[in-house]
Amino acid sequence: MDSNHTWKFFRAGGFDQVRLDSGADLMALDKLDQKLWVALACPTTGLEFDAKTLALIDTDKDGRIRAPELISAVKWAGACLKNPDDLLKGTSEVPLSAFNESTPEGKQLLASARQILANLGKEDATSITLEDASDTEKIFVNTHFNGDGILPADSAEDPAIQAAINNLIDCLGSETDLSGKPGVNQEKVDQFFVEAQAYSDWWKQAETEPTILPLGTATEAAAATFKTLKAKVDDYFTRCRLAAFDPRAANTLNPEEKDYLHFASKELKADSTEIALFPLAQVGAGKPLPLREGLNPAWAEAMAKLETEIVSPLFQGKTFLTESDWTTVTATFAPYQAWTAAKEGAIVEKLGLERVREILGGNFKETITALIDRDKSLEPEFSAISEVERLVRYHRDLFKLSNNFTSFRDFYLRKDKAIFQAGTLYLDQRSCELCLTIEDAGKHGIMAGLSGAYLAYCDLTRKGSGEKMQIVAAITNGDSDNLMVGRNGIFYDRNGRDWDATITKLIQNPISIRQAFWSPYKKAARMIQEQIAKRAATADQAATTKLVKMEEAVAKGPAPEPQAPKKFDPGLIAALGVGAAGVGGIVGGLLTGFLNLKGLMPLGILAIILLISGPAMILAWLKLRKRNLGPILDANGWAVNAKAKINVPFGASLTRIAVLPPGSQRKMTDPYAAKKRPWGWYFVILIIILLALGWTFGKFDRVLSSLSPKITSSWVIHHQPPGHEAAPPESKPPAEPKS
Repeated sequence: MDSNHTWKFFRAGGFDQVRLDSGADLMALDKLDQKLWVALACPTTGLEFDAKTLALIDTDKDGRIRAPELISAVKWAGACLKNPDDLLKGTSEVPLSAFNESTPEGKQLLASARQILANLGKEDATSITLEDASDTEKIFVNTHFNGDGILPADSAEDPAIQAAINNLIDCLGSETDLSGKPGVNQEKVDQFFVEAQAYSDWWKQAETEPTILPLGTATEAAAATFKTLKAKVDDYFTRCRLAAFDPRAANTLNPEEKDYLHFASKELKADSTEIALFPLAQVGAGKPLPLREGLNPAWAEAMAKLETEIVSPLFQGKTFLTESDWTTVTATFAPYQAWTAAKEGAIVEKLGLERVREILGGNFKETITALIDRDKSLEPEFSAISEVERLVRYHRDLFKLSNNFTSFRDFYLRKDKAIFQAGTLYLDQRSCELCLTIEDAGKHGIMAGLSGAYLAYCDLTRKGSGEKMQIVAAITNGDSDNLMVGRNGIFYDRNGRDWDATITKLIQNPISIRQAFWSPYKKAARMIQEQIAKRAATADQAATTKLVKMEEAVAKGPAPEPQAPKKFDPGLIAALGVGAAGVGGIVGGLLTGFLNLKGLMPLGILAIILLISGPAMILAWLKLRKRNLGPILDANGWAVNAKAKINVPFGASLTRIAVLPPGSQRKMTDPYAAKKRPWGWYFVILIIILLALGWTFGKFDRVLSSLSPKITSSWVIHHQPPGHEAAPPESKPPAEPKS
């Protein structure tokens, strides 16, 4: 490391971790070799940490905080304070005397902090809190200009300018000022005046070309009526031309008697949709369109408007309309239709042409622009106000984040939870504290499975609010006998709120050496239970089948006479004898072996136990040595830079097993306990224990040594084939007397 700073380290999790004990340590983070950092990146979501502080540190807004961004934040905060040691306090209140006035930025921050307090009516305050600095609406509620470039209407003193700003907001919408009030920025002002000028020019075209408004101010209403009736009138004259082409078509083109049968049993209305589908009037070759009599009742009202708004002004009181007249009407409204299709500035149309031209004719744009420029000129001063909030947040949070980034101090020292620990899961008489929030259990499990830890993925819900969340919990103590998908528990988050938890997925790995010791016996017991259950099911099925066959036989007729039972097979008896002899030989050999062990018999029993449990314990020990926090965090978006081990003792502290509190009183009588064994059994067990102890300490060596040859000879004599006699035991020479 190229640094003159003296670093201190502590060892936890099987590796060295840096200690941050002073402001000097924080300010020298850029000199600490990043190979010694525990993490090089962390996500800005899924952490038990202030989200806004993380967003401020994440300067590139990519959702991850990297080492350079943390270093930059620490450097800036340390330079804004007289003493960087203040960052270790971790409080959300910064004394005004702590600001570093020797730098321009620190001086500006102090002035902004005082301005905030003055705006809040706290001129005599000696410190500023996060609540003071973050409530921008209260800070700026009484200020007309705050440097954000957004101008509320009340920022102008002239009522006419205020009305114009409100007109802009009404047409284009508003931007929210720092004070929380609606206002306009320069972009909206420019857009409004462009739209207003386009709207005025569009109307100017109609004012200079008489053909666009042939009926003057009544043209708009008349054009709307024309648009409503055009398709129907065109349909009428087309039918008339078709009738002129072929007289036979006339009857077909008009409604027939059968067409009215549908309405005979209905309650009719003049504006019925079905009636409106009929022609405007009776069709005939060269027949004009009547305007008053013989009209389709569904169109009578619209035709009345056609007569008063269009036909009367153009044709001076005609009561019918020929096809040539309709062609004239269509040509009359063609320029108007082209003009309306090319409308510009429609966004300001609601103000009316007169008001639009009033705003364009005054100096509204220049005045509003000048006010916005005045507001922007204060941007440096008021932007420092937001920097005050940033400093107060860093004063509270940076030290904790650094201790969860450069080291996992909170996690390993167990005085406080790490920022990645979401809460505590209570399940199966244990509490699991290594719980992380996740987004996708399937994706997370691919990487997290490499940690070697027993992981339980759970869905969390809160019935009252409907909130949902997913977590993964590392189970590092106890056993896994009662852990299964679908098992329910309770999760308490860092705020103390309780969630319903349901296991949805398990990644199984060894939990403890104790569990590994008992696992072979549990597997054997489980296998025996399964075999017994299987055989019982088979026997039950066979009995059921036999009973069914007997019922069928009884139903068919009298049962056949039972066959005589078979006699015992002599070969089977001989085989049983040979088997018994073999078993006797094995028992005798074991008896002789244990007799020869004498005082080493307990060691032999221990050896048998180790042969059974040893392989599972060794395998579990090897896996537990590799149990690592890194893959669990990496799967959540971290970049862990060390082998953060979770050994057996540390794992036991992360998952607590239920124990009775100290000084508890326990009543041993259980009214539902299994029936006790007779005292005779306990007496037999006691005799066996005493015999074993006597054997261990050699109390029966003399008796057993004298009995052993007799037992062996007797067994050999009784098991010799016929015609063979056992050789007499060899006589031993008398022992020489001791000198």
